[in-house]
Amino acid sequence: MQVPVLTIDGPSGAGKGTVSRAVAKLLGWNYLDSGSIYRSLAVAVLKSGIELSDLAAICQVAEVMSLEFDCGDELVVKLDGVDITSQLGTETTGNAASIIAAHPEVRAILLQKQKDFQRLPGLVADGRDMGGVVFQDAAIKVYLTASAEERARRRYKQLIDKGIDANLPQITREIEERDYRDQQRASAPLTVPEGAHFIDSSSLTIQQVIEQVINLVD
Repeated sequence: MQVPVLTIDGPSGAGKGTVSRAVAKLLGWNYLDSGSIYRSLAVAVLKSGIELSDLAAICQVAEVMSLEFDCGDELVVKLDGVDITSQLGTETTGNAASIIAAHPEVRAILLQKQKDFQRLPGLVADGRDMGGVVFQDAAIKVYLTASAEERARRRYKQLIDKGIDANLPQITREIEERDYRDQQRASAPLTVPEGAHFIDSSSLTIQQVIEQVINLVD
């Protein structure tokens, strides 16, 4: 039996994670946050003191790292048994993950780990190349985006609400730079997957986006 897959692609800060987890819970399907896989690798690499230019060492870490996902109301990610969730959302981790993800050798190692999440009764896969690369034959593909300014505003509010100092213009610049880097990279650049349903969440609530996605599945 073919396991159904719903992919939700799009740039950082578009709401993919919140929407994907909610949809997975409503459907009772498994959940894959591919961004957490790359961010977890970034945490492991940074903790080891490995230079982001040392491809061989990064690949070695990717081969041996063990990840667990606990998808309750909030996503909990464990790296080698240790909860690293609080470290995944930092700008340092995000920028390192974006740089690491540009290496084809790293993507090849992590590709199979992502494919292994395709189990019954179904999978909601959240990322930047889920529909275009990892699950090209997915039954339903969504591309969820929002303007850089809106994504920066959401990220700024998220950090402030957590008591973390943040600079809105700086966050906006970092998001724009990350978008450009992800769109221009040689391996699996950020694009709209063929056959994907395009959703711009700039002026939508999370609930409205969730309803649109559920309607596609129905």
